[in-house]
Amino acid sequence: MKNRLKVLRAERDWSQAELAGRLDVSRQAVNAIETGKHDPSLPLAFRIARLFEMRIEEIFDDGENA
Repeated sequence: MKNRLKVLRAERDWSQAELAGRLDVSRQAVNAIETGKHDPSLPLAFRIARLFEMRIEEIFDDGENA
């Protein structure tokens, strides 16, 4: 699943570790999501969206948009 997490994090000048702390996950989890190796759980996707004050669909793209 494609996502804008790395860009959004960079816009705020946050390290992966800082974002991980804000989301209560490991830095490795943030890296795996950013690189598309892991899709976040739905609760984590909601936490990410709330943190960035965006809708989930504005951050994550499953490629199914028509």
